[in-house]
Amino acid sequence: MGKRILQRRRGKGGLNWRVSPRGKVAPVRYPLMLGDAAAPEGTLTVRALLDEKGRSAPLAQLQHGDHGPVSYVPAVAGVAVGNHLQHGPGAAVANGNILPLRMIPEGTRVSNIELRMGDGGKLVRAAGGSAVLFSKADGKVIVRLPSGKSIMVSEGCRATVGEIAGGGVKEKPFLRAGPRFHAMKAKGIPYPRMRGIAMAVVNHPFGGGRHQHPGKSTSTSRNAPPGRKVGLIAPRKTGRKRLARASVEVKER
Repeated sequence: MGKRILQRRRGKGGLNWRVSPRGKVAPVRYPLMLGDAAAPEGTLTVRALLDEKGRSAPLAQLQHGDHGPVSYVPAVAGVAVGNHLQHGPGAAVANGNILPLRMIPEGTRVSNIELRMGDGGKLVRAAGGSAVLFSKADGKVIVRLPSGKSIMVSEGCRATVGEIAGGGVKEKPFLRAGPRFHAMKAKGIPYPRMRGIAMAVVNHPFGGGRHQHPGKSTSTSRNAPPGRKVGLIAPRKTGRKRLARASVEVKER
């Protein structure tokens, strides 16, 4: 009897598949909502720039005043230790300052954007990333993300002016499998990945045979048992018919 396939073991969950908390600095989010007594708006001092495991961008340790609360946000390019940043609606539109989107002019590059007011920042947090504030209307702001997709968020959501630091970090090759393994493990990404057709028949439904081929349809039912649920799960369309239809739509455009 063969062992359970990798997809099934990962799907069950467990400590061996989770990201280890070792090397994590702290929750990364903006200070508390403006007006809170514990986090008044005003000047933030950059106390340190830190490197966190599994994160491409460096973290900036921000502190309110001399003995105020500390928060961590992705560092913006050009920010150094000892700099003073502004936080709040009255802040200037300058690199590194944190403002509501309604106070930022159109065409400005922003990062670490809140998806909902007070969530601490969810969008555009990777190294070298920046979005463009496209337009404003009726209490909403349209932001164009690095992927080219445009989204609409509330004008009260906060964002940081500038581009996330660490751009070009992915251009450096790993050179060896060891560093890549540890980098993937820090993010919880399975590595290395073995093709199902390259496995033995006891280890994967697509394994075995004289040649490397699935030996059956790669489309799988949504209700398939865990050991068989591999390949294209409940696809709407596959094969030549789907590709032919896509080519016709491109020609019509």
